[in-house]
Amino acid sequence: MESWDLKTVEVEAHQPRILASADDARTILLHLPAGEELQEHEVHERARVIVVEGEVDVGADGGSDSAGAGHLFEFEPGERRTVVARSDARLLMVLSPWPGDGHPGAMTLEEKAEARDKAAEHAAQ
Repeated sequence: MESWDLKTVEVEAHQPRILASADDARTILLHLPAGEELQEHEVHERARVIVVEGEVDVGADGGSDSAGAGHLFEFEPGERRTVVARSDARLLMVLSPWPGDGHPGAMTLEEKAEARDKAAEHAAQ
């Protein structure tokens, strides 16, 4: 058994800490300082985001919710979202399955090359 006190585990801003990673899920602890934002992003896996400490505004699909410690958000694979810290915040993110379909870690070299080409095309738009 492993266990973590999510309120005291050391985690630096801008340096997410992977707590656990296996075929079924990856668990990541993040520190988001007050006023900072996880800009609009998406992942290939189902994402569950738990507010451990602090207050955040979470936006997805044109809506927004404010939440404090103890709040859980769940996002579908590929669902875009933003997270803005209203105060210093700790977030626990659980991604499953790990890695999800289309994730670079689950791709062949050929699939990775195609993904890079598509990303470059998207960036050029």
